[in-house]
Amino acid sequence: MIHVSPMQDLRTGEDGPHTGGSAAAPTPAHGAYKRLPTDAIAIVPLRASVLFPGVLSPVTVHCATAVAAAQEAVKNEHQVGFLLQRDPMTTDVSPSDLYWVGTAGPIVRYITGQDDTHHLVVQGQSRFRVLEFLEGWPFLVARVAMIDQPKGEGKDIDARFLQLKERSIEAISLLPHIPDELAGVVRNIDSPAALADMVANLVDVKSEEKQDILETFDLERRLDKVIAALSARVEVLKLSKEIGDKTRAQFDERQREHMLREQLKQIQMALGEGNESAQEVEALRAAIDTAGMPEDIHKHAEKELKRLQRMADGSGEASSVRTYLEWLTELPWKVEPQEPIDIGQARQVLDDDHFGLPKIKRRILEYLAVRKLNPEGKSPVLCFSGPPGVGKTSLGQSIARATGRAFQRVAMGGLHDEAEIRGHRRTYVGALPGNIIQAMRRAGTSNVVLMLDEIDKLGAGGFHGDPASALLEVLDPEQNHKFRDNYLGVDFDLSRVMFICTANVLDTIPGPLRDRMEIIQLPGYTEEEKIQIAKRYLVERQLKANGLTSEQVTVTDDAIASLVGDYTREAGVRGLEREIGAVLRRTAMQVAEGEGAAVTITADDLPGILGGKRFENEVALRTSVPGVATGLAWTPVGGDILFIEASKVPGTGRLILTGQLGDVMKESVQAALTLVKAARGDSMDTIDIHVHVPAGATPKDGPSAGVAMYLALASLMSDKPIRSDVAMTGEISLRGQVLPIGGLKEKTLAALRAGIKTVMLPRRNAKDLEDVPAEAREKLEFVLLDTVDDAVRCAIGEGVLTPDAATH
Repeated sequence: MIHVSPMQDLRTGEDGPHTGGSAAAPTPAHGAYKRLPTDAIAIVPLRASVLFPGVLSPVTVHCATAVAAAQEAVKNEHQVGFLLQRDPMTTDVSPSDLYWVGTAGPIVRYITGQDDTHHLVVQGQSRFRVLEFLEGWPFLVARVAMIDQPKGEGKDIDARFLQLKERSIEAISLLPHIPDELAGVVRNIDSPAALADMVANLVDVKSEEKQDILETFDLERRLDKVIAALSARVEVLKLSKEIGDKTRAQFDERQREHMLREQLKQIQMALGEGNESAQEVEALRAAIDTAGMPEDIHKHAEKELKRLQRMADGSGEASSVRTYLEWLTELPWKVEPQEPIDIGQARQVLDDDHFGLPKIKRRILEYLAVRKLNPEGKSPVLCFSGPPGVGKTSLGQSIARATGRAFQRVAMGGLHDEAEIRGHRRTYVGALPGNIIQAMRRAGTSNVVLMLDEIDKLGAGGFHGDPASALLEVLDPEQNHKFRDNYLGVDFDLSRVMFICTANVLDTIPGPLRDRMEIIQLPGYTEEEKIQIAKRYLVERQLKANGLTSEQVTVTDDAIASLVGDYTREAGVRGLEREIGAVLRRTAMQVAEGEGAAVTITADDLPGILGGKRFENEVALRTSVPGVATGLAWTPVGGDILFIEASKVPGTGRLILTGQLGDVMKESVQAALTLVKAARGDSMDTIDIHVHVPAGATPKDGPSAGVAMYLALASLMSDKPIRSDVAMTGEISLRGQVLPIGGLKEKTLAALRAGIKTVMLPRRNAKDLEDVPAEAREKLEFVLLDTVDDAVRCAIGEGVLTPDAATH
């Protein structure tokens, strides 16, 4: 240790004028500094610490002037004064940047680091006050006055001294990793001033507060400040210890698991088992923690993860558990906020994506309005039913776009295994969740429009289970908040999913499943609607699909009308789009070969591209002879016209039926023949009646051909033809009453497409005319029938069925 000579006490010295600024004199050669006055010391600035008397403390110096001052003090065995900077970020320190009360003491040790840093160990001895700063040295030098350490006598001092001791020992007991000897050191201190300085040095307060304590020369006031600072710190330590005790119990088990896991990792590395497995486990653990699973499912996932850690990496079961955990973590468990539904925007989206369908759009907007007003409500599952190509799937996509939801489609056609809906159990090799859970994973959110497409084409249940029955839980709003997939083995909430189904026919959908859906019928489009759809959507889409632009190709309105009327006859527009694509492909070839600039396609160009017209108005030709009636039929692909032909030949009263007629249609012929015989009043035993329905390769059946059968036989027996512009539908009873039928919208549109002018229908179906498109109601004349006599009067004339009316 370096011996330091005592410094003269300048408390009674005369104060000279104060001078500011750091030493600006040129640095002399080493050892050439002029001697310091006996009442002056070198000053070392401290950035963020305060040195107290009686304290041994490390100090790091940064600036060159402070290094020079320290080196000069060590060389000449002088004391150094340590003053706190007002701003720790200041590098070029001047007297105005320092507090003028500090602590003087010798440098016990001087260390120069490898990175050219300078470290000091200093011993604080006494307080001092700066009288003035001197110039002429390459470091800060100041004349100072030393402050005596007060003795500290009296009852007030003793009381504060005892309280400070007690508080200090209490603080030591609250601090972790503090040796027990420190409490003994505190007990053995008998100087109140020394204890105050030691505690002030150790207490965790700001440097400015410590400087305030250092500048408090009155011992009683100094003890009060130290006690106050220490008491505040003790309260913080008590609260910290209380919080730590509460949380330690919660984290002890987790810390123990972490320690054991780290040990297991080291053991695996020592055995040569790679790090990849541990990294995968940690990745799965992080995914489980961030997946937002419900608490019970989170515990289940953690249990499966612990099982995975105990398994060998190459085992098949480990791979199965890993895949299972990946499925669990990638499902949308979190309840995400749903974007508010803008009804105006939804209306605009529907109008942009679809032409016509006013009632369908209105019902969809009503559905969305209810979802907006009651997002948590259990709204019905919509099922769009109609022929192919009428826009069922695209309506679902429009609903998703209008509501800002993701869209996923699940094809139901041909599913014959319940596991396709509920998933396979994990005990099977290659097991996977069902299509519903797979769609939720693809969507990545619970706010999704999930379309179950072609739900009417589900396979029949067998030994694999019934998929239609499995769908009951999916679509039932009272049950689907706890849908259980066999693969997951835990409940998954489907209540926030907006389910939409599509079907061509409803007859094949089981009753319990159909009961959970609200059916919305899409009957098909009129010719005018098809023309508008082609002009607005189909042509543009096919131009883009074939690499063409509207500047290169123009399709005229008459060409579109010809495509609709002469080359397609369907309820939807899928076939129409195919024909437009065929026309544009031929044009694309011309453009690619460079045969010219812009191309205009007219109706006259179509036969050269598509061939001759495929459909013509054959109603007048077919009905120009007696015994031929035009019926209206419903098919899964829309309505159609059906010709019924009757002929008579000499015979024995037999009834011959051809044309693949079903049992119901055969019974309609029998009932119609009986009514004709009753009206004529004779047995007709000398002739055979042959009833044929053309297109014999196509099976035909249904309960709505009775009126057409009766009129065909009545026309045959009276030898009078039926009007060529009349079509009819309706079932008959043996009393001659006309009974109601279904599918009136589809049948009416089929009559309009075929050029029919008058449609005869049962009077009890008058209420269904509201569902017929306005264009069809304007162009068609509807005749309501109560009995078959009404049909005869309209289609053939009065006085037809009399015994002498037939010509044999």
